Amino acid sequence: MTLEEMQKRLDELNTKACEIQALADLEKRDLKDDEADDLQATLDEFDKLEGQQKQRKRLEQQTNRLKNPELVVDAEPSTRQTDPATPGRRAGEPIQSQADGTVGDGQRRIGLITDRGLKDPKCGWRSFGEYAHGVIEGSRPGARPDERLLRAALTTFGSEGVGADGGFSVPPDFRDVIMEQLQGEDSLLPRTDQLTSGTNNLTVPKDETTPWQTSGGILANWIGEGAAITQSKPSLETVNLKLHKLAVLVPITDELQEDSSALSGWLSRKAPQKINFAINLAIVQGLGTGQPLGILNAAHTVSVAKTASQDTDSFVAQNVIDMYSRMYAPWRRNAAWLINQDIEPQLNSMSMPGKDITGTATSAYGQIVYLPANGLAGTPWATLYGRPVIPTQACETLGDKGDIIFAALDQYVTVQKVGGIRSETSIHLWFDQDTTAFKFIMRIAGQPWWNKKISARDGTTTYSAFVTLDERG
Repeated sequence: MTLEEMQKRLDELNTKACEIQALADLEKRDLKDDEADDLQATLDEFDKLEGQQKQRKRLEQQTNRLKNPELVVDAEPSTRQTDPATPGRRAGEPIQSQADGTVGDGQRRIGLITDRGLKDPKCGWRSFGEYAHGVIEGSRPGARPDERLLRAALTTFGSEGVGADGGFSVPPDFRDVIMEQLQGEDSLLPRTDQLTSGTNNLTVPKDETTPWQTSGGILANWIGEGAAITQSKPSLETVNLKLHKLAVLVPITDELQEDSSALSGWLSRKAPQKINFAINLAIVQGLGTGQPLGILNAAHTVSVAKTASQDTDSFVAQNVIDMYSRMYAPWRRNAAWLINQDIEPQLNSMSMPGKDITGTATSAYGQIVYLPANGLAGTPWATLYGRPVIPTQACETLGDKGDIIFAALDQYVTVQKVGGIRSETSIHLWFDQDTTAFKFIMRIAGQPWWNKKISARDGTTTYSAFVTLDERG
């Protein structure tokens, strides 16, 4: 295990321990027996791994000292000179350090002054809870922010402590705790085509031509012996993706502020939940102004009509067939059904009618359309027509347009700003309730790659990466 892997595992163990204790603290009770055992085992593993990490670091430091003896500086100032003689100073005279960590002519001292923020992914903080407490204290009117907050901003963003978005940058290790959960099973974000940008705008080229187009874009032609090749050139467009600001407020009571462990567990659990749902909702229903453009509002999306005489607030097998057929075939392999869980009772009783030997329709020979979760080994998701079914509250209720969406989310592009999440607090929002608002800020853009529906080579049918069903009210 490398030092990086050790550090990641230590962070995981610390987060797990904090969450166990935080749950009991929030419910104002003692730890249950199984929780106490789990916590003790986690702490024991942490102590053992931390000892191994310290031993490994000592070994590396020792090796580096042997390889580079000229960089070793005594802990106490001495007459040993580690840089060339500077004007106005005699050889052998002790080096005088300045307040900014420089020596003599402005050269930085070696070994005597180090900036932990440059290498420490926690930027000097012992836990997420301690960092959050520092942000709270540093945000109070007239207070001077902790040096670690300013150092994190300098090393991560190359700017002053308070950036364009306001607040303080979240140290990489703590940011990863949140981002890992945003890439979890309940999130739609990891299913999208993810890009990153160092600015608040990203312009990218795209080609919306189809392989069967006979004009415009790149063409393929059969050429006779000695005949000239028909000229063609790419038909490229550009799309400008503007990153929108997403802010999530997490309330923190005064009691919670006093317990760094409980605060760490609370923030690392609640913040990702709120951010995750806000992004999911934007991917599905976003208006495109001040937020990502959602599937339901995109011109590329195809909406299928309900069947003749279909009951109100219903979903039937024929709807599945119709929606499946309107997904552009090459994209089906990565597609999934996004549903509101209100639709699940309709799915559980669904099958495709079959016919007996006389040709009479009967359910006795019907084909199974829906398979519940774990219906087959290794399938955590339910499947509909062989594709995963993902319940999400971002979808509308049963009967409304958007209650079920057949979506190839790899055809939906999202852009996140490099540096990820920032944070700030306000003690004024819920002042009368002794509660502080802890705010997480991130910038993200999103929209379908395609601006229009795909026309079939022959016929009038249109296809899409996103297929919905008309309202059945």
